[in-house]
This record gives sequence, C-alpha cells and structure tokens, in this order.
Amino acid sequence: MKNYFIFALAFMLNFVVVAQEEHTKSLDLKKLPSVQLKDMEGNSVDTGKLGFEGPVVISFWATWCAPCKKELNAIDELYADWQEETGVQLVAVSIDDEKTKNSVPLYVNGKGWEYLVLMDTNGDFKRAMGVNNVPHTFLIDKEGNIVYSHNNYAPGDEENLYQEILKIK
Repeated sequence: MKNYFIFALAFMLNFVVVAQEEHTKSLDLKKLPSVQLKDMEGNSVDTGKLGFEGPVVISFWATWCAPCKKELNAIDELYADWQEETGVQLVAVSIDDEKTKNSVPLYVNGKGWEYLVLMDTNGDFKRAMGVNNVPHTFLIDKEGNIVYSHNNYAPGDEENLYQEILKIK
C-alpha cells in the first residue's frame, strides 16, 4: 500500500511538471496580437508592429490600480539602466475606460514616465492578450513571441522581470 501511494504521488508530480512545461511552450509560441490602440496624443498604434529591435515589456495597468502604479513606478527607477544594458522598451497599456481615461496623461506626465503609453479603453487588446485583472505584465522577444507573463505585483517582481529580460536580450 505504501509503495502504491509513493507511485501515485510520483505519477501526479510528473503530470504537474509536464503540464507546466506544456504551458510554458504554448506561452512561448503565442504571438503578440495586432490591435489598433491610441497613444496619449491620439495617434493610432498597431500593437503587432511595436518594433522588436530588442525585448518589449507590455504592462497592463489602470489609474485606479494601486499595485499597477507601484509596479510601473518601481520599474521607472530602473528603466534607464535596463534600456542601456538590454535595449528593452516598455509599453504601458492603460485599461482605463471612457470615465477615467482623462486621468492617464495627468498621472503619466506627473510621474515623468518615459514609456510608450497606449489607451485600451474598449478592452480589445486586454481581451486579445487574455488579461483578466491588472497589473499583468508580458515580455515579448524580437520575433514578437510572448515569452513571459506575470499577473499581480509584489515588491521585487521587477527584479524577476529583469532576469527574464536578460535571458532573451
């Protein structure tokens, strides 16, 4: 009976590892979808053509989301160094709706973010990327593949993101 339990446990652990590997492979193969968004000046931007000279971080956020702002402010402190070392570009995608979208430029300009900020007021890009809640951060490689995804924010998550950027720079 003891041997059966050990065998069953080993089988289940193997299944979990294989399932996680398959999830990672499917994530790696997913391409960045092409959705038309507006930047803060009202210019159209095709998300599928963001330019992949280096890694691209896409961070979904909202002005009413405290963890989102903490994450983007933490990255802002490191961003210049990250760019110099890896060539990474950050795109902050606001999911603020029609009621709150006017707060986005006020907040971004007040913080002095050097990121490209896009407005996803209809949630089209959010849906295409499978984002259920914010903050949600993705890392895109030079070929436009989504190679990393992280939901929520805790202090120190920006260091994990940086380590993922280093793997693909």
